[in-house]
Amino acid sequence: MASVNVSFCRPLRSSSPKVSLRSSVQFATSLASSHSISGLRAVFPQKISTVASPNSQKFQSFTVFAHKGYKLKTHKASAKRFRVTGRGKIVRRRSGKQHLLAKKNNKRKLRLSKMTEVNRSDYDNVIGALPYLKVNRKAT
Repeated sequence: MASVNVSFCRPLRSSSPKVSLRSSVQFATSLASSHSISGLRAVFPQKISTVASPNSQKFQSFTVFAHKGYKLKTHKASAKRFRVTGRGKIVRRRSGKQHLLAKKNNKRKLRLSKMTEVNRSDYDNVIGALPYLKVNRKAT
């Protein structure tokens, strides 16, 4: 028979961050031939939290489940091509400024250097590739 001391520590919500509440649970473990550990119900109870409703003095208990949603992946090639302005519009670079620049005049090259707004019909495609982009759909 082995004795195990398990200590849980959670900080209190107070002005000093060094204050913490410690509660320790001691239980005895016995490993049988089936390799089961007895006494885990003291450490991991089924009912996690008990909450009292303001209308009645009777306590209601419920089980708390921690669930996180799935993370969406960002399309990295799209992340390098699109930006969001301060007003929430999506902008992109213009095409045609990579090569064959000798035959293009300076006014045309200057126009091609500037960023341009993504068309509204393409917003769903861009937002699908960049799910965490902070876009204002109502910006004009």
